[in-house]
Amino acid sequence: MRLDKFLKNSRVIKRRTVAKEAAESGRIKVNGKTAKPGLEISLNDIVEVTFGNNIVKFEVLQIIENPKKDEADKMFRIIQ
Repeated sequence: MRLDKFLKNSRVIKRRTVAKEAAESGRIKVNGKTAKPGLEISLNDIVEVTFGNNIVKFEVLQIIENPKKDEADKMFRIIQ
């Protein structure tokens, strides 16, 4: 699954276009490297998203194409 789609489906970022813009501006890292929006996410990847001064770091646990609202938080585990 693409990075921008994963961020939207997991509800880390509300809209896919916002996730795409964040990745294009270098605010998202996957496994320590700056990521592009089309990067394919796989299980156990470590994703780091910068929201202003806050950094959210999480591990990918599941990849679900069309998750329900209660399934979205099971897609990742926050680290830190």
